[in-house]
Amino acid sequence: MKINFKKTYKFAIKSALYISLFATAFVLMLMSLFYKNQLKHQVAFGIIFIIVIYIFSFLVLQYRVERFIYRRVKKIYDEVSLLESTTLINQPINTDMETLSREVKKFATDKKLEIEMLEIREQYRREFLGNVSHELKTPLFTVQGYVSTLLDGAMDDKHIRKKYLKRAEKGVERLIYIVEDLDMITKLESGDLDLNMTDFDVVELIQNVFELLEMKADKKKIKLAFESKNIQSVMIRGDQDRIQQVLENLIVNSIKYGKEGGLTEVGVVNLTKKKVLIRISDNGEGVEKQNIPRLFERFYRVDKSGTRSEGGSGLGLAIVKHIIEAHKEKVYVESEFGIGSEFSFTLEKAHKLTKIDVK
Repeated sequence: MKINFKKTYKFAIKSALYISLFATAFVLMLMSLFYKNQLKHQVAFGIIFIIVIYIFSFLVLQYRVERFIYRRVKKIYDEVSLLESTTLINQPINTDMETLSREVKKFATDKKLEIEMLEIREQYRREFLGNVSHELKTPLFTVQGYVSTLLDGAMDDKHIRKKYLKRAEKGVERLIYIVEDLDMITKLESGDLDLNMTDFDVVELIQNVFELLEMKADKKKIKLAFESKNIQSVMIRGDQDRIQQVLENLIVNSIKYGKEGGLTEVGVVNLTKKKVLIRISDNGEGVEKQNIPRLFERFYRVDKSGTRSEGGSGLGLAIVKHIIEAHKEKVYVESEFGIGSEFSFTLEKAHKLTKIDVK
C-alpha cells in the first residue's frame, strides 16, 4: 500500500512562536543589563534574532514532530489496512491528532454499522433459506408420497389412481405458484418486469376483484364492501393487471386472517389532485406490533405454525410491496392485535378524470 503523507504545521508554528518570544525576551533583557543606552541596536538585534530563532525552531520542531508522529501513526494505518478499509487506506497519513482521532472514530463507527448490517443480512439469509426450504418441501413430499403409493401398487385401482393423481397435481400447482411468485419478485427487483401503464377505473377494478373472491369470502361468511355506498369512479394511471394482483393479494389476506362473519372494506380516498389512496381494512385478528416491520419480507408469516392451513406462497405481501414501489408509490400498514388491520397504498391519478356513479 502506497501511503501519502499529509503535513500539518499548526503544532510547529505555535511552538516555534512560543520559543522565539521567550528567547528574544530573554536576550533583550540581558542586553538591557549589559548594553545600556543602545536602544536602536537592541531593537534591530531583537528583530533579527526573533526571525532567525523562529525559523530555526519551526524547522526543527516540524521535522522532529513529523518523524516522531509519522512512525507511530504509520503503524496504525498499516494495521487498519489489513481490514481493507476504503475510508482510511485511500487517504494520506495525517499527523494532526484531532483530525486523526476524528477519522479513526468515524472509521470505527462505520465498521460497527457495517458489521451490524451484515449480521442482520445473515440472519435474514438463514431465515429466507429455511422458509424457502419449508415452502418447497411440503408440496414436494406430498407429490412424492402420492407417486410412490401409486408405484407401489395403488395404480391398479382406478379410483385411487385418479384421486391420488389429482392430489399430486395440486402439489405441483402449488410448486409452480411459488416459483412463479419468486420469479416475479426477482424481475421486479432487477427491473426486468416492464409495467404496462394505462388509464383505468380503479373502483371498477375493485368491484371485479370482489366478484372473483366472492366465493372465497362466503366460505368464512365475510362481507366484501366499499367504505362508502355512494362511491364514484376514479381514473388512475398504472399497470392494471399488477394493481389487480395487489388488490387480490391484500383482500385474500384479509379473508384468510379475518374473523368468521367479519367485514372487509375497501376505500378510495382523494389525497391530492394527483394522488389517490386505496385502503383495505378488516376486523380480523390483527398483527402484533413487533411483527409489523417484517410483514413485507419474503415468506415471513406471523403464524409460525408448520401447518400452513391457510395455504398461499408466503410471498403475497412481498409482491404487493414490489409492485407498488415499481409504480414509484408507497404502501402502508396499520394493525392492532385482536382488532384488525388496514393496508393502504397510493396511486397516481389519470390526467383526465371522469366521474360515473358505480351501482
